Amino acid sequence: MNGRNAEKQETVILVHGLWMHGVVMALMRRRIAHCGYRAVSYSYPSMRLTLAENAERLAQFCRDVCRDGGASRLHFVGHSLGGPVILRMLERATDLDIGRIVLAGPPFVGSFAAHRFARLPGGRKALGRSMPEWLESARPSGRERCEIGVIAGDVSIGLGTLIVPDLPRPSDSVVSVAETRMPGARDHIVLNVSHATMLISAAVVEQICAFLRTGAFSRGMTHACSISR
Repeated sequence: MNGRNAEKQETVILVHGLWMHGVVMALMRRRIAHCGYRAVSYSYPSMRLTLAENAERLAQFCRDVCRDGGASRLHFVGHSLGGPVILRMLERATDLDIGRIVLAGPPFVGSFAAHRFARLPGGRKALGRSMPEWLESARPSGRERCEIGVIAGDVSIGLGTLIVPDLPRPSDSVVSVAETRMPGARDHIVLNVSHATMLISAAVVEQICAFLRTGAFSRGMTHACSISR
């Protein structure tokens, strides 16, 4: 079996961020599938459940995918809070064959925007239970056993800039580039996108597929796959 055919049998699980649903990952999922992967979106209650509960549910979802879909190695793509959910899951799912992980706009170091938002009337309640738990807990272990690539954005336009106009720059309007820096990450790249447009950017998917294939982002003219813009 050649490398490309083996790659097609590997599954990529996409995990959305705060206040979202798996449907927001639909375009990204289709584009990743166009690169030759089986791509599956995972939805979770980002506000109602704690980070630990969502991480456990993700782990069980992964086990179901492996059992029902015949998947072996699992790759992950997480947007925003989806990153912490994946990282926390790694601590619990030691039975899974984890491949490579790409996190887009993850508030790894912390979240200046979330702390500011929490000060607004009703702000902390609106953040739900997962995000505060992430901000107040130690960073998870287990990420050392897999290759992680991080994508940050530097376009500060969108609703986030109105709510938190003093968010340190460069940022994607919700998460600063500095907040995405993850010790031990295999690679880190900054793209000309905002936090929201990461979900619809062809350039982001090209970099995701490059990392999933090689363990590094593409900084030349050759991309991992041809994505329709």
